[in-house]
Amino acid sequence: MKILSPFAPHLAEEIWQRLGYTKTIAYEPWPSFDEAKLARDTMVIAIQIAGKLRSQIEVAPDASEAEILAAAKADPKIVPLLADKTIKREIYIKGRLVNLVVA
Repeated sequence: MKILSPFAPHLAEEIWQRLGYTKTIAYEPWPSFDEAKLARDTMVIAIQIAGKLRSQIEVAPDASEAEILAAAKADPKIVPLLADKTIKREIYIKGRLVNLVVA
């Protein structure tokens, strides 16, 4: 209700009273959150070849750059696209993207 109150204050106040609270919702503390629940178990990394999105992989957030590049090259959708081509450059943008420049 506290999150709803800035957008619909009269409605939120009415529901707040019907829930059994006697004080106004405006003076109630803002809801707290648990930082540990915001942590991710995996992160999704996009894989591009020559600047075009080809696939995505899920890796652990603490994976090294070498592990992420190896997983990107081993992805089943990427392996056929790399066949008979040489990789000129491997670009990794931390937590977001792997771009493989091929010739």
